[in-house]
Amino acid sequence: MWRGLWTLAAQAARGPRRLCTRRSSGAAAPGSGATIFALSSGQGRCGIAVIRTSGPSSGHALRILTAAGDLPPARHASLRLLSDPRSGEPLDRALVLWFPGPRSFTGEDCVEFHVHGGPAVVSGVLQALGSVPGLRPAEAGEFTRRAFANGKLNLTEVEGLADLIHAETEAQRRQALRQLDGELGHLCRGWAETLTKALAHVEAYIDFGEDDNLEEGVLEQADIEVRALEVALGAHLRDARRGQRLRSGAHVVVTGPPNAGKSSLVNLLSRKPVSIVSPEPGTTRDVLETPVDLAGFPVLLSDTAGLREGVGPVEQEGVRRARESCNFLATVVASVGARSPSDSSQRLLLVLNKSDLLSPEGPGPRPDLPPHLLLSCLTGEGLDGLLEALRKELAAVCGDPSTGSPLLTRARHQHHLQGCLDALSHYKPSKDLALAAEALRVARGHLTRLTGGGGTEEILDIIFRDFCVGK
Repeated sequence: MWRGLWTLAAQAARGPRRLCTRRSSGAAAPGSGATIFALSSGQGRCGIAVIRTSGPSSGHALRILTAAGDLPPARHASLRLLSDPRSGEPLDRALVLWFPGPRSFTGEDCVEFHVHGGPAVVSGVLQALGSVPGLRPAEAGEFTRRAFANGKLNLTEVEGLADLIHAETEAQRRQALRQLDGELGHLCRGWAETLTKALAHVEAYIDFGEDDNLEEGVLEQADIEVRALEVALGAHLRDARRGQRLRSGAHVVVTGPPNAGKSSLVNLLSRKPVSIVSPEPGTTRDVLETPVDLAGFPVLLSDTAGLREGVGPVEQEGVRRARESCNFLATVVASVGARSPSDSSQRLLLVLNKSDLLSPEGPGPRPDLPPHLLLSCLTGEGLDGLLEALRKELAAVCGDPSTGSPLLTRARHQHHLQGCLDALSHYKPSKDLALAAEALRVARGHLTRLTGGGGTEEILDIIFRDFCVGK
């Protein structure tokens, strides 16, 4: 048991990243000894296209395509003439960069070919690489998977990279960049080190509880640190849904009576004609939805039927769907001319449209009205104030990615933190030290798996399949 104590202490000193790397060594894609290549920039005509390779034959491929005996200086752009190794025909004059491993994105020898972005040039270079022995086309996400297998990225950083590639709004970009920079992984590593230290103390007490050389208060100190960790985990779990909303998007439902200007507001916020605008009441008879970037946040914006008793079955169905949207879709409700819904989980912005019809003196005091915003969809007056109010509401719902602790953006993160917290609920050293030690081991295992250690192949496949080929 004393040897186990020293092993745990050594793991804590090295940090979970190295531990994760060792456990994840079998997570590389099939055929990881081969050299892979792919177009890593976007498809279609462009000024510059980037083709990359990764693997032990990368340097050999660079020599063959450039007909050069020596490799260019590492990590310096060099202008080279690329030729087809089968025919010797020139393909393009390109910039090449040589990244010898392990100082590369994947940790392996890598080459980047920055060629002109015409389809014929890209196709010619890809075919030339395919003719080099030992090279094969990369699978989706295989470059990033090799970076993970070689300890260049942990699993939360991989997920941050995927989110950064798919980010469509400013808030999503900020959150993804923080995760790619390792903030969530660093937080989990700190928690894991706390549990490792507590486990070492508990096991030392089990083995040497009567030893005079053991410091006093060892168990008490471990208990203090574990309870503080429980508080931190609970705070993050209570906030877990905000990060997921930021990644997948919130809902904003515009609802209110007919002819209040709901469709005009939706068109104004989305900056395109999503809904038909007409003086005739009941123009919108269904829930019309459009994804928008609203104040930097990803939002599904919904236009709904006017809340009235419809004159026909079609309009009545539209009203029913509008009410359902307010009940289970809305996270933020921009309500035009309507009072706050009874659902306490909703957030309401009461917007009074058609302010251009008011007298110059304004609407006058109305003590019976809740806090509200004045807007004219016709002139645009009041739009800036509405956007700022929406931004604040969305930040409250999705979290502010530029401040505070890193958000949990995936259900997987929440699952492992909840598993860690559940395990710590069985940590009762005053009753049974052996069971308390096992609770710490289980809790620590959840944190390790969150960053990639001990993950199953099926989970890794799900994560990496979202990457495009060449990443």
